Amino acid sequence: MSEIKRKIHVIGINSFEFQELPSNLQNLFIETVNIAIPDSYFKHIQLWAEKHTKQKKLLFASKSNKILINWLHSQKKDVILISRGDPLWFGIGRTLLQNFSRNELNFYPSNTCAQLAFNKLKVPWQEACFVSIHGRDSTKLIEAFKSRPASLAIITDSKNNGLEIIQRNLLELNLDDFYDFWLCEELGFENEKIRKLNIKEKLPSNISKLNIAVLLRKQKDNLDSNLALFGLRDDTFKTFEDRPNLLTKREIRIQILADLELPENGIIFDIGAGCGSIGLEALKLRPKLNLISIDKRIGSKELIAENAKRLAVSPLDILEEDINSLLISNYINTAKNIKRVIIGGCDKNTKLLIINKLSKNMNSGDIISIPLIDIQIIKDLKEALTENNFLVSINLIQTYKSLSISQGLRLEPNNPVFLIKGKKFT
Repeated sequence: MSEIKRKIHVIGINSFEFQELPSNLQNLFIETVNIAIPDSYFKHIQLWAEKHTKQKKLLFASKSNKILINWLHSQKKDVILISRGDPLWFGIGRTLLQNFSRNELNFYPSNTCAQLAFNKLKVPWQEACFVSIHGRDSTKLIEAFKSRPASLAIITDSKNNGLEIIQRNLLELNLDDFYDFWLCEELGFENEKIRKLNIKEKLPSNISKLNIAVLLRKQKDNLDSNLALFGLRDDTFKTFEDRPNLLTKREIRIQILADLELPENGIIFDIGAGCGSIGLEALKLRPKLNLISIDKRIGSKELIAENAKRLAVSPLDILEEDINSLLISNYINTAKNIKRVIIGGCDKNTKLLIINKLSKNMNSGDIISIPLIDIQIIKDLKEALTENNFLVSINLIQTYKSLSISQGLRLEPNNPVFLIKGKKFT
């Protein structure tokens, strides 16, 4: 098979200024007759040919579809294909590599729209998350939102209401107060515009089709005092940067708090507290309770204290220690008036140890609540609670959240969680 000598030169641009092309690409444009141009760029690139070359060009209006691929195949001489930014970054590059040999293709990238956006906003972007919903479904967008990156750049799709989907997903996932929403339009071009939008307000009507959305996590230490009485949003709580899901989700937390039948007074232990969400919300509902939050992860004490500040509550104690060590000490073994115990975030043997130790200091009507995802240990935990005179009930919580997509709504499942409730009866 003879080597293909014809080349397809894919040139990424960031403006319609011919002089901004490197000199080698200017010369390449001048020398090449066959040039494919995206529809939206056609008139501007046509002016390049009229102003800077004397040779008549064969200009082909491109829609980046099969017709373009067929046209490229039909050309016997070198071809230029004008693209946006970096053709191999969510661009036409992948399609070209699927239809032509690597030897036929030469790529000449310019800055991506994401690079331009972060530089215009003067924000470092080395740890940013990048997603495209241009001609794609929003699955990866939803996954990105759930991981709550510090910064997120989204290539939108004007044909499928991309910006509206982003806005609705942020509202549906309760992230409207979590991010600043920047809209960057026609970056590098004459009508460049950058503006911050209010996620809770209707989008402007005069938005260019050539845009990228950038979400930047808000820098704040405290939330406002206008919190819900019950069922606090997940974004109320600060979490570890590298473990954004280290909290009990709202739907599960609501059921646990209901199961706890919170008394007005007494001690409540939140063991394996994570960011402290269950115990702290319990304390918000019953301010006279004495909350002791326990978690062995480094930094958990500071994290729980920050969330206590956000909720304007004061735990009796926050312990950054292993519960196994605490169970040996007199601190827990001699604790009196233990009314409620939440057990999460530890292995089966530790859970069993907690039940056997703390139940000795609990009286009729006192409650132990255990959320877990491991079905295999339910039997052992139920037996331990029963042996310690607890009436046991088990509840499986499986919830779904509606999320907007280009063709309507879909239901996104949350992880199923088993809730074991033990209520002492003697």
